[in-house]
Amino acid sequence: IRLGTPVTDLPDAGYVNFACASDPGKTLTTWLGWRDCPADALGFHAIKFGYDPVTSPDGTIVAGHPAVLTLLVDNAGTVSGLRIETDPKARLYLRKKAFLFGIQVRSRYGLDDWSCTQAQPNAGEQPVGGVYVKERCTKTTHDRSIVVERNLFRRPDQDMKNFVDETRMTILRTKD
Repeated sequence: IRLGTPVTDLPDAGYVNFACASDPGKTLTTWLGWRDCPADALGFHAIKFGYDPVTSPDGTIVAGHPAVLTLLVDNAGTVSGLRIETDPKARLYLRKKAFLFGIQVRSRYGLDDWSCTQAQPNAGEQPVGGVYVKERCTKTTHDRSIVVERNLFRRPDQDMKNFVDETRMTILRTKD
């Protein structure tokens, strides 16, 4: 899937479980149902989807991480963005590595010119195994804006197997 592609040109083969991101109960049969998903505050019609198990037997995996995928379509019917989030329902063994996906993304788009902020733990957050991550990085290229958010922490009232470990990446088209 390439940014700038008309949604009508996207193949349905290879993808499954089309649904509106704002209302997962509202399923779509193909990409062409994008108008059935209400536009968000930024004007995007967000469609969650996965990889077809026939062509991807390991499921929806991105860079070795189970992922939740969302396609962002503008009002003109053009693919304007893609959101990739590590799957919070993945097995613990895979989920505990979710914060590493953000490092892979930054490497994929070049290590230079990222603007990153790292938050400090607040009273309701503590490190997991001595590691605390609450980071937001942004980068703009000639035609894309990329945001990578990584979190790894535990709330004091959570048991050792229950913690926040996630990466969320959003790529948006910046010009036509």
